[in-house]
Amino acid sequence: MGTEKLSKIFNPQRIAVIGASDREDSVGTKLLRNLIGVGYKGVVYPVNPFRPTVHGITAYPNIKRIPRQIDLAIIATPAHTVPQIVEECGTAGVSGIIIVSAGFKEAGEEGEAFEKQILEHKNRYNMRIIGPNSLGVMRPRIKFNASFANKAANSGKIAFISQSAALCASVLDWASEAHVGFSAVVSVGSMLDVDFGDLVDYFGTDPQTTSIVLYIESIKNARKFVSATRGFARTKPIIVVKAGRFPESAEAALSHTGALCGEDAVYGAAFRRAGIVRVEAINNLFSCAEALAMQPNPKGPNLTIISNAGGPGIMATDFLIAKGGKLPALSSKTIHALDSVLPSYCSTQNPIDILEEATADRFRKVMEICFKDLNSDGFLIIYTPQGAADPDETAKIIVELSTQIKKPILTSLIGEDSCRNAKRILRKNGIPAFATPEQAVSTFMYMHGYTKNLELLYETPEEFSVDLSIPKFLKEVLETAFKKGQKVLNTHESLHFLEAYKIPTIKTLVAKTSEEAITAASKLGYPVVLKVLSPQIVHKSKVEGVVLNVWTPAQVKRFFKELAEKVREYKSGAEFHGVAIQPMIQKKSGEILIGSKKDPHFGSVIVFGMGGVATELLKDVNIGFPPLNQVLARRLMEKTAIYKLLESSECPVCAKLEEILVKFSQLVIDFPEIKEIDINPIMVSENDAVAVDARIVIDTEVILRKVQPHEHTVITPYPKKYIAQWKSKDGTSVVLRPIKPEDEPLLYELFQSFSEETMRFRFFQVIKDMPHVTLTRYCNIDYNREIAIVAEEKKDKRRIIGASRLILEPGQKRGEFAVVVGDQWQGLGLGSKLVDYILEISRDMMLETISGDILSRNLKMIRLCTKKGFKIESVDEDTVRATMGLF
Repeated sequence: MGTEKLSKIFNPQRIAVIGASDREDSVGTKLLRNLIGVGYKGVVYPVNPFRPTVHGITAYPNIKRIPRQIDLAIIATPAHTVPQIVEECGTAGVSGIIIVSAGFKEAGEEGEAFEKQILEHKNRYNMRIIGPNSLGVMRPRIKFNASFANKAANSGKIAFISQSAALCASVLDWASEAHVGFSAVVSVGSMLDVDFGDLVDYFGTDPQTTSIVLYIESIKNARKFVSATRGFARTKPIIVVKAGRFPESAEAALSHTGALCGEDAVYGAAFRRAGIVRVEAINNLFSCAEALAMQPNPKGPNLTIISNAGGPGIMATDFLIAKGGKLPALSSKTIHALDSVLPSYCSTQNPIDILEEATADRFRKVMEICFKDLNSDGFLIIYTPQGAADPDETAKIIVELSTQIKKPILTSLIGEDSCRNAKRILRKNGIPAFATPEQAVSTFMYMHGYTKNLELLYETPEEFSVDLSIPKFLKEVLETAFKKGQKVLNTHESLHFLEAYKIPTIKTLVAKTSEEAITAASKLGYPVVLKVLSPQIVHKSKVEGVVLNVWTPAQVKRFFKELAEKVREYKSGAEFHGVAIQPMIQKKSGEILIGSKKDPHFGSVIVFGMGGVATELLKDVNIGFPPLNQVLARRLMEKTAIYKLLESSECPVCAKLEEILVKFSQLVIDFPEIKEIDINPIMVSENDAVAVDARIVIDTEVILRKVQPHEHTVITPYPKKYIAQWKSKDGTSVVLRPIKPEDEPLLYELFQSFSEETMRFRFFQVIKDMPHVTLTRYCNIDYNREIAIVAEEKKDKRRIIGASRLILEPGQKRGEFAVVVGDQWQGLGLGSKLVDYILEISRDMMLETISGDILSRNLKMIRLCTKKGFKIESVDEDTVRATMGLF
């Protein structure tokens, strides 16, 4: 469902409080009191079947007896009554419901049955529900407080969405003292219907909200959540605290990858991929949200610290380094300028200590100089009230100078009473003020993390050649293994998958007898490696099932026998299927692990890190999500120590590993039948990387049931089914295909080819330039929310000659389209084809309607749409809208 009905919850005109009561301290009483007499302009109707009035207001026995159409019903009655009340709300035409009642799924089977009934009624009557177990919602700007909280929120620009009702109440108490305001406060409760993804979609387009703050315990619909947050993280900072970071137990895993992918690590990877800032504590949530909304993002981790006290400056430096930040060396020009304004006994090195004797004017001179330093990405001003500088005057100077730079300025004013007004001056003018230097440094590093996360959304990757066809014989390998009762493919079978995806793989032969082993070793050339093959032995190292440096036929024979004996000793009934034989790699720079496993919430994840037998002990890994491109692959690797080691030695192999990860990502996308897969190790030398061992765990549930395409991926992969061939009127062969992040240079060339008229018809204005950030927005898209089809011709070179775009509304029932063709390719039927193809894709995506706005002067497009069956309606004197119902 879309977000349109959520406006009935967050901006209702008429509200029914079902369970309103005269009893003091009851939830019904608190709900009613928070809504009446506080300035909210809507109408509130108490519903209570046992009283004619509640708190002097006429009460109604049920919602159907209320004479007006109700937008929002708030239910505060015992759990067993709620399903019937929800049904009554549906028949009465109510759009939104908040259930504050408890006693549902958390109370056992009976409560779970209540939830099922509520969902049935919700779906039948097309309603949206927040809760159960919700504290309620608030919209302070319109004085709307549909909660039973004891304290109302101040008005502000932060949307706070919490899974914990108790935490919501605590944050409201804290925020009142800290003068933090909210555009909305939402307690989501059990998320029976409305969840984090819905609310990010709603507040992402809310003009009163500049940042979104989330307290998360678990995510119900990971795909919706990641899609929504990716969509808005570019324009509105999203900050999250995730509770439950260290679960006491983890499900037993059959692969190294499974053991290394803890739930919290997967959540962290999802937040990074979506561009979300993850903070560690509640107080960081709001300071970070305010700073990101007030200040420009730092371009790097380099922080310059200016303080009138040495101790706090040193403490801030220690904390900065511990958090991964950097204290940049000031340029010689900056140091020379500081020497000219500071006494000789002052430190002109970063952190700059201007001493307690510093006046406000000394602060001014030092800041004017440092703010011009090119090595600095941000500034922290630390003030202690012991000195000569007046706090208010210093704050005003900081405000004045802040307008001269486009780098973040954070402040720490250490003192309560003496600095209270100065902090107010700073915050009023968009400069964050912190009680301690550590809080300020922590916020700067979170801001830097946000910048790094956004780079993932903006950086243009290099293009790798990846075959998008799925090797069908591999599907047969999995099905055959499943029929035999196999849960795990052996090394040789698993390596076949890598070979099919052109991932460099060591030549491997299988021998079932010692004689076959000697023959295979002779073919490969000595020395060789022998690896035991047994369906019962998953980790060969645990039974010493790998023999290295085998040099002679006699050794092959002896070790073959020993490996067979180890299988028999390992477990009664264990089967020995022979050995895998490979050439021994003599030179290597390191061992790498690449793997994937299915997370219960986020589907298939990808792991990269240090490989070998000590993988689980060292835990030098990082987690990402398919699909990967070259940029995402590099970012996945960058956080590991093994990558830093390889990069420091300037190994060309790093680029090869990027390509391997992109191909591996495609393998994971293509095979939902794979539950876990390890490539461990990949032997890395200076110029090469080769997989020497692999293991695939079969997902038997997927083989048994028919799954939806890409059900196992939280991010929708490249929709290759929309690749098509077409010929223009002049016989030119054109490929119609979905756009990719790698298309940015080609799209820029198309943009440059537009005449003023074409540009005005497409963008409703003449655009002089299309910067990288804007182009990235057009190329790096979420295929779950929009599809852009480009028309590519390959005569003398590759070029994009036209494009169409379909953007889906949340709920994915309606879409908006646009089409453009380069001037020199107009009149060849391409525009008509692109419209037809967008209609075809819209029907495939089960959209109900599609529409597009067209300038009234664009007569060709209006005629084309009319011919296709669109209904043309006037929007204003300059614009018409073409609309078509599809089903």
